[in-house]
Amino acid sequence: MPKLIILGSSYAVPNKTHENTHMAVVGQERALMIDCVSNPIVRMEEAGLPLNSLTDLIMTHFHPDHISGVPLLLMGMWLLGRKRPLNIYGLPHVVDRMEHLMDDYGWQLWPNFYPVEFHRIPEQERAPVMSCDEFRVFTSPVKHFIPNIGVRVDFPLSKKSFVYSSDTEPCPSLVRLAQGVDILFHEATVVSIEPTVSAMGHSSAYQAGDIAREAGAKLLYLIHYPSQGFNDASIIPQAQKAFDGEVRLAVDLMEINF
Repeated sequence: MPKLIILGSSYAVPNKTHENTHMAVVGQERALMIDCVSNPIVRMEEAGLPLNSLTDLIMTHFHPDHISGVPLLLMGMWLLGRKRPLNIYGLPHVVDRMEHLMDDYGWQLWPNFYPVEFHRIPEQERAPVMSCDEFRVFTSPVKHFIPNIGVRVDFPLSKKSFVYSSDTEPCPSLVRLAQGVDILFHEATVVSIEPTVSAMGHSSAYQAGDIAREAGAKLLYLIHYPSQGFNDASIIPQAQKAFDGEVRLAVDLMEINF
C-alpha cells in the first residue's frame, strides 16, 4: 500500500522538532521525494526510508528552505555506492539553476557517478509529471514571488488523492488542482491578527481553509507553519473559520496510507 511520509512541516526557520517542509510518497516500485532540505539522508534514515528506494525527486521552487538538500542527497548517495538512476523534476527556472549549482560543485568529475536525469516540467496547469501503477503526479503553477508549483498525487487503486500547495498566495490554479481532493496540505506561513491578510507569496491558515472550502477538499492539513516560539496549534481555529471540514496540523515523520 503506498504511503505519504511528512519529512518536515516547518516554514523557512525550523527548530529541533520541525524540519523544513518536504515529504515522500513511497510505493512498492517507486519512491518520490517532494522537495529536499537540510541533510536529507539523516531524515530519510529517521523515517525508515532506504536511500536506494528513492527513484524520483520534485523540486517545487528554487528557495533554500525547499531544495538546499539536493546537492547533499546526490553526493551522499554516490558516496554510499548508489548505482540506480534518479529522476529529478522541476520547472525550467529551477532545473537550470540546480544544474548550474551542481556544475559549480564539479560533479562531472565525481568518478562512477550514478545516472541522474533532469526533467523540465512545463509551466501549465495539471502538467503530467510521472506515473506508475500505484500513483500519478501532476503539477500546476501557484502564486509565489518566484516560479513555483503545487503538486497533486492520485492513487488509482484506492481512488484517493492529495495536493500539496507549496508556497503560495491564494490563487485559482491551486483551487483547480485541488478540486475534490481527499487531503489538502496547505501552507500557513502568515500569522496575523487579521486572518485574511497575506504576505507576498504566502497564505494564512484562514486562507488555507478558504482554499480547502473552494476546492471541496475532504480534509485539510496545515503545513509550512511557523515553528520558532509559536503555539502552532493556535492556527487550527483560524482555518476552521473558513472550512467546515476537519482541520489538522501536519507534524514531522507522520505517515498516511493511501
